[in-house]
Amino acid sequence: MIEITNLTKKTGRAIAIDNMTFSVRPGECLGLFGHDGAGKSTLLKLLSGAIPATSGNIKIHDIDIATHPIRAKKIIGYQPEFALSHGNMKVKSFLGFMAEVRGLRGLEKRKMVDRAITRLELWRVLDSPVAALPPGHRRKVALAQAILHDPKLLLLDEPTEGLDTLQKQKVGTLIQSLTEDMTVIVASRNPEEFSCICQRALVLAEGRLLADAPVTELQRSSRHYQAITLAADTPLDLLALAVLPGVAGIEEDRHAYGSVTVLAMPGQVIYPHINALVANRRWKINTLSLEPGRLSDVIHHLSQEAPN
Repeated sequence: MIEITNLTKKTGRAIAIDNMTFSVRPGECLGLFGHDGAGKSTLLKLLSGAIPATSGNIKIHDIDIATHPIRAKKIIGYQPEFALSHGNMKVKSFLGFMAEVRGLRGLEKRKMVDRAITRLELWRVLDSPVAALPPGHRRKVALAQAILHDPKLLLLDEPTEGLDTLQKQKVGTLIQSLTEDMTVIVASRNPEEFSCICQRALVLAEGRLLADAPVTELQRSSRHYQAITLAADTPLDLLALAVLPGVAGIEEDRHAYGSVTVLAMPGQVIYPHINALVANRRWKINTLSLEPGRLSDVIHHLSQEAPN
């Protein structure tokens, strides 16, 4: 169990983390979501022991990080926001060095390093200097070093930043599998990428905790909950969609020609009506999907409504 009580971090006169209290269950995947400057990275630095708290308590599996920092750090894996830079040290040498820092030696060290290399698919870059790697690969190396020692708590700061779509999917699958053995806290400015991975989310703004709820509950409060997104090669009859029962409005995607999202009134299910209209009009639809709700909507709304 991770327990955070009345946690505060001040930087000069500014309050980076403001009297925050929450807990995380073993094996849980928790998302930290919010706009830039919300306090996500600062919170992870505090949890990792990289910076000290101004006040409050952090306990990780009954270890107080302030009074027993070395014991706590042994069970923490931390992938920082900014990619690692270790001069001319090559990837394999760097991972070996980090394994030794974590107390791994001999056969156990080789086993854990090789496993991390395999999990992050780093075979092709093992002889490349870490600093010379593209940002996406440096991010994967940072994640590899964080999981080397099978930590009980894994802290990930923007783990998919700089990765392409396929790499993001693979890293997402890896994070999901890691929750079988460890507690994972993920900070991201792109919450939709983690909506299927994190069971619970904390929404932050200006260092304050605005919401602590299951991801599905937050999605249900989105105006896109139960909305239908359609894409076609030819323009759709928006008026015919707008007058369907239960429709609250229509949004056109400015970045994707022929794509529209039909919003549902609260408590209304509009999918059958849209499906029937598509069949009757014989529209050629490329994609038709039911929206689970957009976390980005909820975060924006909560951030706008938060008192200054």
